[in-house]
Amino acid sequence: MTEASPASQAADGVRIILVDDHPVVRAGLAALLGGKPGFEVVAEAGDADEAVAKTRAYRPDVVLMDLNLGSGPGGVETTARLRALDEPPAVLVLTTYDTEADIIRALEAGAGGYLLKDAPPDELFAGIRAVARGETVLAPSVAATLVRRAAAPGPVVTEREVEVLELLADGLGNKELARELLVSEATVKSHLSHIYAKLGVDTRAGAVAAAIEQRIIRR
Repeated sequence: MTEASPASQAADGVRIILVDDHPVVRAGLAALLGGKPGFEVVAEAGDADEAVAKTRAYRPDVVLMDLNLGSGPGGVETTARLRALDEPPAVLVLTTYDTEADIIRALEAGAGGYLLKDAPPDELFAGIRAVARGETVLAPSVAATLVRRAAAPGPVVTEREVEVLELLADGLGNKELARELLVSEATVKSHLSHIYAKLGVDTRAGAVAAAIEQRIIRR
């Protein structure tokens, strides 16, 4: 897309920045939103630093945020950075990931909504308008995940423990885990002990299976 200059932004309608590391996805969203009255895509970004810079320059109403932004900081960290700005935009997550850990981390970072990329266009349009008004928007499956969590909260798996579980699912042993996480093997064993207790399991395979079943990790 051809980005508008900051001075040429429309005085009305919802101003949007698209943040996704796939240019084709951004192009598709820009075409979809550009054909809908009341929306203006003022800029695009492919990574965290570009998203922050473009947000400062264009001051959008809504940032449409993917969670996976390639090798750099992801959408959760980028959301937190945007929400910490002096004039923070509303952030609407639009992603393929619907695990409990992703949802909770995004909302805790300040996202005002969480939709999935298979949402119909009308749901996306309504979601953008709603978060621009300061409302919270959740895809039905996301809302169901949070309701299940509220009904049976249990111990919360930390972000670090999610990282350990993802590495376990990749088949890493304790020495490899320690090397990957830059910690001692004793610390790895401590993480595993806490994870086993929280998930009610006593083996590495059991932890991975429970984490996948409970949608804590993506597989």
